[in-house]
Amino acid sequence: MRILQYGSVWQLTFFPALFPVNCYLVEEEEGVTLIDAGLPNSHKGIKQALRQLGKPLNDILLTHAHGDHIGSLDSLAAEFPDASVCISERDSFLLKGDTSLFEHEAQTPIKGGVPKNVQTEPDRLLKGGERIGSLLVIPAPGHTPGSLAFKDMRNDMLIVGDAFQVRGGLAVSGKLKWKFPFPAFATWNKEEAVKTARTLIAHQPSSLAAGHGNVLCNPVEMMAEAVEEAERSLPGGRS
Repeated sequence: MRILQYGSVWQLTFFPALFPVNCYLVEEEEGVTLIDAGLPNSHKGIKQALRQLGKPLNDILLTHAHGDHIGSLDSLAAEFPDASVCISERDSFLLKGDTSLFEHEAQTPIKGGVPKNVQTEPDRLLKGGERIGSLLVIPAPGHTPGSLAFKDMRNDMLIVGDAFQVRGGLAVSGKLKWKFPFPAFATWNKEEAVKTARTLIAHQPSSLAAGHGNVLCNPVEMMAEAVEEAERSLPGGRS
């Protein structure tokens, strides 16, 4: 596991050389918020990092319900029973293994590693607009119907799950990058992903922290270029 610090945010990266999977610890005055729960064995490294910080884990926030983002959820919820587990209301269905679509949603199949046997029940279902400590909750559908992003209002860092990927080249979710194709293969709806990407750009992030890849500083121009590239690949997209 690799740990890099960006002010009050720590990026924990598992398997950084091969299949980098990121979790984030956001330090608050009274405790720590974990964003995403990594792979099934990631709980060991997460607990190690929490011991180094020396503060209680108050919240576990999930960007979406794919297996590489909720893999250690059950272990962490058992180890830290006082931590509040939060996920979007929409992706709470995926957390239960339910991949059916709502009537109003684009009828493209939900893809990726949706869990089948998660035991943890969320404590709080998020819709967007909530504040959890220093973090603003932002709806970010596309990769999954209920994906979320989180903006640290102290420094404008944007933690986006798989709404963007950095590994293999900066890309909007659903835009295939052959050096790291997995987020694209697991994306529910490319059109929604592009809409979300534009919404995230409007937040003018100072840095972009994705589920896969390094943190990017001053990312807005690169994000805009990634959106244009993604739009060109859509049916009827600009040439």
